[in-house]
Amino acid sequence: MADPIDFYFDFSSPYGYFACQRIDGIARKHERDVDWHPFLLGVAFRVTGQSPLPEQPMRGAYALHDFERSARLYRVPFAMPEKFPIPGQVPSRAFYWLHDRNPAQAKDFAKAAYGAYFAKGRDITDVGEVARIAKGVGADADALTAALADDPIKQRLKAEVQAAIERGVFGSPFVIVDGEPFWGADRLDHVEAWLATGGW
Repeated sequence: MADPIDFYFDFSSPYGYFACQRIDGIARKHERDVDWHPFLLGVAFRVTGQSPLPEQPMRGAYALHDFERSARLYRVPFAMPEKFPIPGQVPSRAFYWLHDRNPAQAKDFAKAAYGAYFAKGRDITDVGEVARIAKGVGADADALTAALADDPIKQRLKAEVQAAIERGVFGSPFVIVDGEPFWGADRLDHVEAWLATGGW
């Protein structure tokens, strides 16, 4: 089988939420696996000089409208959270801890955490809430809670974010296929065409 597709996302990204519903299905059609990589957009913004979309003049109002429109297009449950954007450290650390033990469960957790935040307005910056979401996909909530307080998982996320920056990842979602980068949920059709044709 060819190399896995790399899928980078931030838990505070609506477009990452939309893309996470589709990326594995696209990959399966072309006999590919997907490696999921949560990272922190805030770190990328310090490099690129960008800011969260809602904070940008003119673009912010458009983005808020587009989030709702995109959710309707992709038929994904969506309700703009009261707190947005949020720091994604807690769910990202939880993902990597789960991934080291059960990669499939980590993906289930990511989808559940995204849905909890963008469809139900739950606070995924809260360790207790994240542990409850993890328990819902079969994880050991107590062990996860203890791990999230330890330095190793914090350092792990820092290393993962730095590795993403070094690969040129600056937005969410960001997909790399055989070295070819694609930024944005609206580029998943391009990803699928690239996989189907071998590139252009």
